[in-house]
Amino acid sequence: MKIRFLFLAVLFAALFSCSVQKPMGNNPLENVLTSQNPNIKRVMDSVAQYEVQIRYTQIDRKKDSVIFTDYDFQVNTENYFYPASSVKFPTAVLALEKLNRTDELDKDTRFYIEGDSVETTFAQAISEIFAVSDNDANNRLVEFLGQDAINSGLEENGVKPVRIAHRLGQHSDALATKPLIIYQNDSTTTMLEGTFNTAPKPLKLKGIEKGSGFYEGDSLIAEPFDFSLKNYYPIQAQHGLLKRVIFPQNFTSEERFDLSAGQREFLLTAMHTVPRKKGYDPETYYDGYCKFFMFGDTKNDIPSHIKIYNKVGFAYGTLTDCAYITDRENGVEFMVTATILVNKNGIFNDDIYEYDEVGIPFLAELGRQLYDYGMHRKD
Repeated sequence: MKIRFLFLAVLFAALFSCSVQKPMGNNPLENVLTSQNPNIKRVMDSVAQYEVQIRYTQIDRKKDSVIFTDYDFQVNTENYFYPASSVKFPTAVLALEKLNRTDELDKDTRFYIEGDSVETTFAQAISEIFAVSDNDANNRLVEFLGQDAINSGLEENGVKPVRIAHRLGQHSDALATKPLIIYQNDSTTTMLEGTFNTAPKPLKLKGIEKGSGFYEGDSLIAEPFDFSLKNYYPIQAQHGLLKRVIFPQNFTSEERFDLSAGQREFLLTAMHTVPRKKGYDPETYYDGYCKFFMFGDTKNDIPSHIKIYNKVGFAYGTLTDCAYITDRENGVEFMVTATILVNKNGIFNDDIYEYDEVGIPFLAELGRQLYDYGMHRKD
């Protein structure tokens, strides 16, 4: 029994880390993950199979200063996970930055992609990205930016490592972006030419090949699924972007994104607004539809005093959420970014994933317990 206890102690010491040294037993993330709640325990009892990575940031305010204390569980930029729609967050930020640097355009400018029948605005596309994680809205912004500009824009502001290689959905990997047709007024348009982007090189990371098979059309291929040419946006980069958007004053001018005050206010509003507030059917797009932490496993409305500024991703059995959660009424605020793989049978593209049974309940309970910790910190 003593040997087993020593082994577990060493295991948890290796799995957990934090940004500054803390007294033993004072790691809130460790405390939460050793919970006996079944939604957490079932994952932690077989944690290797779920490829969990978590970064939790405790936030303290002293006068005019905001102090971050980061706690990690298995965060490693060398361990690959598929980021799915979480990549839409940087696309939205960089689209706003480009608009801010282009005199002729703003977020309310109307446009359409050459060959596309849908006319929209940049503001509408960004709202759709955060409200319901719309792929087409994201891809229109990728056409506006181009993959190379997305990657360089993130790295120049210190958000790295990252590699955005493709759009989302069908016909996603074209290197050439399509021209945008921009409305100058109701009757006059101009064309913004497309760009040709660098071909992605295969990623060489742990876990870049996953599972034991995958479907290609109706055919089952009995070999691991290769993610080496997919997007790469690890926890460190996701959390870093979130910090820069929520707390730009904590970063140097070189690390901040060039957004006007109005643009940033619009972005923050889009990030926390639930689908029903944008006119979507709440039966289908309930409040927790794109907010996994705390509310992902319920169709109840999120209380008005709690705001969740976030972006989720879900595809290939991988669930990811990157969120700043605040409750002004009770003085609670924290940031958390987490990912979990739920693909018990090891087959990709079969649409058999344990999202509702395992993944979302885990992330929801993780958020609730971190929130409860924040409530008790005040006592």
